[in-house]
Amino acid sequence: MNISSKKTSNRMNKSRLVLLAVVMLMTVILSACGNGNDNANGEGDKPTLAIGSKNFTESLILGEMYALALENAGYGVNRKLNLGGTLIAHESLKSGDIDMYPEYTGTGLINVLEEEPKSDAQEVYDLVAEGYKEKFNLIWLESTNANDSQGLVTTRKIAEEYDLYTISKLAELAPQLRMAAVPEFEERQDGLKGLKEHYGGMDFESIKLYDYGIKYRVILDEEADVTVGFTTDGDLTNEDLVLLEDDKSFWPPYYVAPVIRGEVLEGNPEVADVLNEVSALLDNEKMMALNAQVDIEKKEYADVAKQFLIEEGILSE
Repeated sequence: MNISSKKTSNRMNKSRLVLLAVVMLMTVILSACGNGNDNANGEGDKPTLAIGSKNFTESLILGEMYALALENAGYGVNRKLNLGGTLIAHESLKSGDIDMYPEYTGTGLINVLEEEPKSDAQEVYDLVAEGYKEKFNLIWLESTNANDSQGLVTTRKIAEEYDLYTISKLAELAPQLRMAAVPEFEERQDGLKGLKEHYGGMDFESIKLYDYGIKYRVILDEEADVTVGFTTDGDLTNEDLVLLEDDKSFWPPYYVAPVIRGEVLEGNPEVADVLNEVSALLDNEKMMALNAQVDIEKKEYADVAKQFLIEEGILSE
């Protein structure tokens, strides 16, 4: 073979190698896009929706349920669960980083709209639905029957020692007790700040911050005496824990519902039907049982969400 032929052959070999490298790279990229829990593309003309949640068990379960139901209806889903607290989730929704996440009516009223607490469940829902639509073009879909109201929880040992069964009594006894707080509790108007205004007192011996997942273990291990509870927490099935009575009706109703961007719903009205079907299945008893499977039985929240939808006939085996 002459020198010219060798050069031509070398150029051809180099071209083939470059082409082969490009093909291999594209194969890797496409393979990566097809893996994982997220369905990147919906069926036909249905878009991919970004589903968010806050950073605690119940919100994770709900976010996964809504994601699974949407996938089952042919939508692509990008899961952005475990975002953080209320303000992070809300800002993510406003900015379009996510398209939907489950929120609580009382939280929307007090912490987002900064309105005064109300006790009537329908009035609170109507106020947040109207306020979110007007201010942010965010739409509240149908509410569940799960009212995850806040509360304060102590151990049976502390309750019996101090005859402590109401928040009024706690306000008086606070200087003798240690509070295990959770993120945002000290600053929120429906947290310690509002409790002090409503009940007075609440000057605890100490306040330390803990993650949601360990708050009950902290008081059961006697590292603190009181913590923040939620009325659908699975841990409250434990007889060694006592939910204090909100005897002056401080907390409003906290019914959970999907909140979705207006533009998304306008372009995909069927999404409301899909999400509302899931919401209709949920009440306090069911939500507490689902939370208990994760927090007490240590099951994965995604598995718990999927099994529930299978049992309720939303998903097939």
